[in-house]
Amino acid sequence: MTDQRHVLDRHTLEMLVCPLTKTRLLLSPEGNELISVAAHLAFPIRQGVPMLALDEARQIDLSELRRLPDLGGSPER
Repeated sequence: MTDQRHVLDRHTLEMLVCPLTKTRLLLSPEGNELISVAAHLAFPIRQGVPMLALDEARQIDLSELRRLPDLGGSPER
C-alpha cells in the first residue's frame, strides 16, 4: 500500500516543468518518475518529492518514450 503522504498530487504536477527545457513533465505509469519528453530525461520522485536536479535524472531512449500512455503507447503490464 502506498503511503498517501508520499504521493505527488495532480495540482503540484501541473506546476512543475523540466529544469532544462521548461516543458511540462509527465508522470510515469509507475508513478515514481517525472518524464521530460523534450529532454529525454526521467526525474525520480522520492517520498513524494520530485528530484528535479539534472544530476538526479536518468536518460531515457526513444523506445521508452513511445511506451508512455500519454504519448499514445500502451502501458506494459
